[in-house]
Amino acid sequence: MTFRVNQVPAQDLYLSVLSRVPAERLKSFAEALLPHLGHVDVLRNRTGLVMIPSTESVENSVFHLGEALIAEAHVRVGNAEGYGACLGRDLEQALAIAILDAALQGERWVASIVEFLKAEHTTQSAEDDLLLRQVEATRVEMETF
Repeated sequence: MTFRVNQVPAQDLYLSVLSRVPAERLKSFAEALLPHLGHVDVLRNRTGLVMIPSTESVENSVFHLGEALIAEAHVRVGNAEGYGACLGRDLEQALAIAILDAALQGERWVASIVEFLKAEHTTQSAEDDLLLRQVEATRVEMETF
């Protein structure tokens, strides 16, 4: 995943990064941008339950594992709308994601947001790599038994 300064990345890429940013860091960054974005209309900010789908491997049929609590937000900044959702009930975290989404959709403060995304993506990649190495270290080769 590459992020280029002054270029809005694909929405699915940046939302996947934003959804994993620690809540306090994300909220602080979004709050620092608020004075520069102008008026923010909050269209929706609520918690709710979503079904967790899964696919059964034999017959390839979809079923639901259960429900998950999420916080979601829908905002408008200027003419751009943004959406954010996160696991749990942190409405401010969902609102921060939605505000950053709307800012990018409206091409506002792109360079600052992309720099934030690059730094967070680098951190997340390093954490993922460490976790995968730790998991790999526990792998048992059945042929060696």
